[in-house]
Amino acid sequence: MIRVGVVASLPAVRAGLRALLSAASPLSDASMLELVREAAALADFEPYLSQIDVLVATTEAAPILEIRRIAGESPGQIALLLLADESQAAWNLIDLPLRAWGVLSLEASAEELQAAVGALHEGLLAGAPALLRPALRRYLAAAIDEAEPVVETLTERESQVLQLLAHGLANKQIAIRLGISEHTVKFHISSIYAKLGVTNRTEAVRVGVQRGLVFL
Repeated sequence: MIRVGVVASLPAVRAGLRALLSAASPLSDASMLELVREAAALADFEPYLSQIDVLVATTEAAPILEIRRIAGESPGQIALLLLADESQAAWNLIDLPLRAWGVLSLEASAEELQAAVGALHEGLLAGAPALLRPALRRYLAAAIDEAEPVVETLTERESQVLQLLAHGLANKQIAIRLGISEHTVKFHISSIYAKLGVTNRTEAVRVGVQRGLVFL
């Protein structure tokens, strides 16, 4: 049995959610859900969080600052299904220490609501793709940017030297190919190493390939 709590400021909304959670559905088993408590505000529900498995809340009844505070006080304990019509709601939840979370539209059907509650109970991410996708894309892009520091742009000559390094040419061969001195080649290679954050030719070529600076 999945114990569910509902937080919504309007009595009519709470009644509607109660009906959806208990409605018969061909895709979900409502008999596995038990609505154990309701409240008009998250602050009022806080003392009872330990009594439920999944909390279903509307955004006006559960402000993000309250959610952030409660999640921080009980990290990994709360499974929250937020009902909203903007993808910003997912972005607000994505970094919080919740056990599981999801975002559904306020117009979600009984099947969608019950399925999302079941998924969150299992510790999964759940919700409407249109509401989740923008936030997940932004999160992944930010994670990639953080993991891979921005590389200082190579000059045109440095790019040429790196390309020739990738083809296995020695410093003297590169100098002849580009019509510059071997000393200048060494200067360019040192600059390339510094900009790519590497210490040898192999690493320079590998990083160059990964970041689209080298074409093999």
